[in-house]
Amino acid sequence: MLELRELVNMIFTKIPSVYLIVGSTLVFLFMGTLAFFVRARAAKKPISFKRIILPPLFMSTGALMFLFAEFRVPWAQVVEAAFVGLLFSFILIKTTNFEMKEHQIYLKQSKAFIFILLGLLIFRLIAKLILSSSIDVGELAGMFWTLAFAMILPWRIGMLVKFKALKKSETVI
Repeated sequence: MLELRELVNMIFTKIPSVYLIVGSTLVFLFMGTLAFFVRARAAKKPISFKRIILPPLFMSTGALMFLFAEFRVPWAQVVEAAFVGLLFSFILIKTTNFEMKEHQIYLKQSKAFIFILLGLLIFRLIAKLILSSSIDVGELAGMFWTLAFAMILPWRIGMLVKFKALKKSETVI
């Protein structure tokens, strides 16, 4: 653990913050693009309880970043980031729907998804550029992780509710 702490400390002291911001933005753009293609491909396969619930579980491991002081965020900023994430989750919940095909449940393709994803990418980029002048890079990473988790968890719970309702209506018919 000490070696990892030294590595994190070295990254935040030796690498200029502008490089960390640009690098993390490029990684986020890559991940956003990847998310679009993964989602498009996933719509071709039946959805399951496991495929709905695993992403937030995997993402929750990111909370380990808060073991390091560089990533810790004041409570007021945690609440702000979580609130913004929750607002975004409502959009995702509203635009995520399922359909029944051959007695299996599929994620319905949404034309709005690409625009929502692009909007989130642009929002994150602009927010990062504005906030990076007044908030440390590590804190900013913690805030954006909090925002993303507060968005994904309610969205996936909403998906699960819709999935179970459709599954229940199928068994009734």
